[in-house]
Amino acid sequence: MSENIRFVQGNEACVEGALYAGLEFFAGYPITPASEIAESLSLRLPLKGGKFMQMEDEIASICTVIGASLTGKKVMTATSGPGFSLKQEALGYAIMTEIPCVVVNVQRGGPSTGNPTHVSQGDVNQARWGTHGDHAIVVLTASNNQDIFAMTVEAFNIAETYRTPVILLLDEVSGHTRGRLTIPEKGEIALTQRLKTSVKEGADYHPYLPREDGRLPMSDFGGTHRFNVTGLFHDMWGFPSDKPETVYELSRHLVDKINNRVREITRFKEHYLDDSRTVLISYGSAARSALHLVEERRKRGERFGLLELQSLWPFPSSLIHEKCHKARDIIVVEMNMGQIFQNIIAAVDNPERVFLANRIDGRLITPHDIMKILRIVQKKGV
Repeated sequence: MSENIRFVQGNEACVEGALYAGLEFFAGYPITPASEIAESLSLRLPLKGGKFMQMEDEIASICTVIGASLTGKKVMTATSGPGFSLKQEALGYAIMTEIPCVVVNVQRGGPSTGNPTHVSQGDVNQARWGTHGDHAIVVLTASNNQDIFAMTVEAFNIAETYRTPVILLLDEVSGHTRGRLTIPEKGEIALTQRLKTSVKEGADYHPYLPREDGRLPMSDFGGTHRFNVTGLFHDMWGFPSDKPETVYELSRHLVDKINNRVREITRFKEHYLDDSRTVLISYGSAARSALHLVEERRKRGERFGLLELQSLWPFPSSLIHEKCHKARDIIVVEMNMGQIFQNIIAAVDNPERVFLANRIDGRLITPHDIMKILRIVQKKGV
């Protein structure tokens, strides 16, 4: 067997993707069902010249990776629901200070300690709104090992391009399911490197002054340039300011650099959408069940299709509208109480034709579960 072909867990595919992307520093704290990411990197990362640190808690973990990123390193941390909650304040700090980092959340049941060893997709809205204040965020996801690898690489590329935290939102089933992974050759996937400032030592360096293309060059903290880093609203030198015009301009910049590039950031896969009359929309491990059902119904001559979302935020409303405008029925398949469902209703022309097929009991939604919802819809003739 080729050395590039592995049989791995989804969490291990995430590790392979992070190493491929150039991960140099990881800090984390063990938590089910994400622990395999830290366990694997504790061995693999030092062998590649990187640094691994097990921290005393989740807050220290994300603060440590933020600090390492400031020094010029590609960084990542990994957690699950309760740990993700603890990271929210520092996540807001990374957004405000525009520090690239990747945060993996392998979802489990909640709230609180919830259902540690079982699947859920209940953190979708927390990933979007968990930290306080007006902000934008990038959230990626994936349904199988090959896509987990690819989306992990994408997470690093997007983080470096837009100087922003990126959340990789997996779930217990996608994280623990074993399957084939083909690791691309070096250079096969383009990697985005940190954009360094061209300002020479001693010259006037503005750490928060975007170029005309919107990208924000960085200088390694502790290196050539001295500059201020604060979670307060700040001017282009990094010094705190409460001037209304400064607060307004920075607020708009932090939101617009993400939300004005929805099409560039959006990632998705489509299956049989060209002629579909019933469109399923799903993500994560739930999309595996949705795809199985679609393929089974098409064998019977029924015009089913699947739109698999690989980016959840910024929400791809235009994509949803474009791919679903000919659909008679839209079935949203997810393992929560409808966190993406509500956004899809707002994105389509016929919200009365959007239905939720969900499961919230810690078990993977199955094709049979989805079909039961479809039968109810068909029986009622709604």
